[in-house]
Amino acid sequence: MKITALLVLKCMPEGADPIILANACDVSHFGFFQRSSVREFIVFVSRTVAKRTPPGQRQSVQHEEYKVHSYNRNGLCVIGFMDDHYPFRSAFSLLNQVIDEYQKNFGESWRTAQADSTEPWPYLDNALTKYQDPAEADKLLKIQRELDETKIILHQTIDSVLARGEKLDSLVEKSSDLSAASQMFYSQAKKTNQCCSIL
Repeated sequence: MKITALLVLKCMPEGADPIILANACDVSHFGFFQRSSVREFIVFVSRTVAKRTPPGQRQSVQHEEYKVHSYNRNGLCVIGFMDDHYPFRSAFSLLNQVIDEYQKNFGESWRTAQADSTEPWPYLDNALTKYQDPAEADKLLKIQRELDETKIILHQTIDSVLARGEKLDSLVEKSSDLSAASQMFYSQAKKTNQCCSIL
């Protein structure tokens, strides 16, 4: 799962090209000579998708092994380029966080923007790195993953207890320290408790 780019754009009325307010992309997984073309393609597709995303709408566009997710909140649009395996819910959760953070930092100043911004926005660069793991963007996914890990640990623990129980049986049989009565008590207790054992 990989996020290639995150962009924030101002959608223009009457079909004009959207203005890029913030842009962060990681094209390190492309060949060195392809990187500038990939950046240009990201900008082109971002403007195209943002222009076609109506206010208040979310949409996803599939292109080969990538998905372009967009969310337009009253003319402020955020775009995310992710691979096909990045979960939808995590993607839109991330886009929502980015747009909230942008409005918190810049307020309504984006409405007066007239040209693409070349100023870096550190939050967007950090988000691009931090949210490579979808569980960071989607808290429910993170909780589910933690529960799955706990379940695996629990199964490993039960398996080790059962293995330990088998060893305990052989130790009881071999022990010369236990009297015949103690060995008999252990076997009877084990038989009595068999209805409650976990297999």
